[in-house]
Amino acid sequence: MITLQSDILKTLAYFDIFHYPLKNEEVRNFLSREVSQQLIDEQLTAMTEADIIYKIDEFYALHNDLFMVVRRRNGNKNALAAMQNAVKATKILSAFPFVEGLALSGSLSKNYADENTDIDFFIITRSNRLWIARTLMHIFYRFAKLAGKRDWFCMNYYIDETALEIEEKNIYTAIEIVTLIPMQGAGTVQAFMNENNWTKNYLPAYRTPKLNAVITNKGLIRKLLEVLLGGKVGNAIDNWLLQTTQKRWIKKEEQKNINAKGICMGMIAGKHFAKPDPENFQDKILAQYREKTNQFAVDYTNAQALAGQVFLL
Repeated sequence: MITLQSDILKTLAYFDIFHYPLKNEEVRNFLSREVSQQLIDEQLTAMTEADIIYKIDEFYALHNDLFMVVRRRNGNKNALAAMQNAVKATKILSAFPFVEGLALSGSLSKNYADENTDIDFFIITRSNRLWIARTLMHIFYRFAKLAGKRDWFCMNYYIDETALEIEEKNIYTAIEIVTLIPMQGAGTVQAFMNENNWTKNYLPAYRTPKLNAVITNKGLIRKLLEVLLGGKVGNAIDNWLLQTTQKRWIKKEEQKNINAKGICMGMIAGKHFAKPDPENFQDKILAQYREKTNQFAVDYTNAQALAGQVFLL
């Protein structure tokens, strides 16, 4: 039996990995069950009074750490400025051929930014044109990097309309999917969300905001390139770019090249997807999550046993 209190602990434990305390409505959003906000508030109050969790102003956390709250507030404030840059970046990226949907991911999609935050884009391309779109965008990225705008264009996750369903199904990918902020191609992003309805198995209470991305920039050059790179010619070029990129990334991984943040570079690529594999980041997050939930389960069980109660996780 998984109690509501254990569910709350698991939710706080996940965001504790990122040192990110939650408001009461955010706790409700990321629970693995649907319950009323009133019941959530009652449980949060009871857990706070029992020193199981801590409340600092309007935030709840596993640790009584004021710095985390200050950090979050500063990050939320910085996100407002970062979003303005994200809009500018979206207008540029939406001009590239075969780009059908753009959404913000990463920390900015959680309304957080600091001095190390990149503007991460989740990109959906037209079927069988991912590698043409990605190559053109990454050529542009090299010029953006020279102009000091590297952090505006972190384009590290691509899928095409053929492969909208995400293969990895876990709490990490579920949270990353539901928190995406659509910036361009609302219909395409909505189709992606519909295809990944499995996220409700992990986050049944999450309410995705209305998708209202309206930024488009399908100019004459984009239209012309889409015509020229259509048909068999486009198919051949896309396949060649896939093979060329795969070979280049294999070489990079063998040489253990590192990125600007000192992380060993890696990529998993196929015909219909290109996604990062920076030292198995996702696996590391899930391992930390399991470790935290297991430890707090033991601590809480012991505390409840001392109080003559039974707690089952």
